[in-house]
Amino acid sequence: MSEADQTPKLFTNKPKKDQIKRHQKTAPMGTQTPPASAAPPPPPPKESFFRRHKYLLPVLLAVNLGIGVAYFRTKKKDTSVEEEDASLVSTKDTTSHVTETTVTLPTVTTPVVKRESIPEDERRELFKWILEEKRKIKPKDAEEKKRIDEEKALLKQFIRSKSIPQI
Repeated sequence: MSEADQTPKLFTNKPKKDQIKRHQKTAPMGTQTPPASAAPPPPPPKESFFRRHKYLLPVLLAVNLGIGVAYFRTKKKDTSVEEEDASLVSTKDTTSHVTETTVTLPTVTTPVVKRESIPEDERRELFKWILEEKRKIKPKDAEEKKRIDEEKALLKQFIRSKSIPQI
């Protein structure tokens, strides 16, 4: 056997499967192509996500714990302040017999600004515009549709009347 017999042959045209099978059957045992088991071994199985990223799970847990503690502390502070206030009030009531007087602050009233009245023509145009906007509204349920219809009927009465009420 020479080296030329052992080296693979390059074909100008690729042989068909049945031709290859016939050639392998007719060739002597020593010159057969190596079996498929001599192929290179398959790559090792892929490691799981958590084994590849061992650092990720502890970091994720620490961040989650930190956020939870921060959220819990903000909620806890609000309730503790209220509890302290309640405890102070209850201790005041039990230890002292001083009567508490409530001080009422004077109510601050803003002066009413007198505005110029809108002319009747402009009021009529304004009511027409409001009516057009009410027509564009899509009601979600029967109650809303009924309310919108009542408002539109009232606007139509204002528009048709000879005198329009002040706004």
